[in-house]
Amino acid sequence: MGTEPLPLDPAVIATLSTVTTATLTTVMLKKGLRNTWLRGSLPLRPGQPRLVGRAFTLRFVPAREDLATPASWGSPISTRAAIEAMPTGCIAVVDAMGVTDAGIFGDILCARMQKRGVAGLVTDGVVRDLAGVLGTHLPVWCRGTAAPASVTSLTFVGWQEPIGCGGVAVFPNDVIVVDTDGAVLIPADLLGDVIDAAVEQECLEGWIMGEVNAGAALPGLYPPNAENQARYQAWKASRKT
Repeated sequence: MGTEPLPLDPAVIATLSTVTTATLTTVMLKKGLRNTWLRGSLPLRPGQPRLVGRAFTLRFVPAREDLATPASWGSPISTRAAIEAMPTGCIAVVDAMGVTDAGIFGDILCARMQKRGVAGLVTDGVVRDLAGVLGTHLPVWCRGTAAPASVTSLTFVGWQEPIGCGGVAVFPNDVIVVDTDGAVLIPADLLGDVIDAAVEQECLEGWIMGEVNAGAALPGLYPPNAENQARYQAWKASRKT
């Protein structure tokens, strides 16, 4: 159903795993992209590791009583069927319209995702069966928990199509990076440029932090003026020798 999932180069995963979501938002801001942080998608468990993966999208719409029933869970178009289509290493990104009074997934669905090798779950909604979900060890970024099932407020309609999650447009196979600050989207077509800029930004900020720890004042350092930019370039060159 929808767009075919694509793999992500392990080298890309390794590189982006060293870059914070904060840095990524700064890099994309410089490229004119202001709306890349998925609002409300925060770590369910403290200390979850930074993850990188292609977005596998799922979409809910408001509940309609003839469609949003427990019987719908056995439909060919269901969250259960969508999970079976998820490839190893993807990050499931779920448009729950910000609804917080119905859990989109519980422990059984999260357990199946974990068994299939799904890297994580990101949603602007909530999950249910908190203790069980935590017990699956599937990393989850969401807005919290609620006991009622999804069908009390939502109707599942499909997967691998463009969605809106946390106010951000997410297309299948875009790249998602999640860490303690939340979830950030990198448009698939901009991936190479963003990676190069993000690695450079992390390097620069590491040098700046060293200068701050040595007692340097911020004006002219962050961002660096011409003099400090030259000092940074010299420092970077010295690391290669």
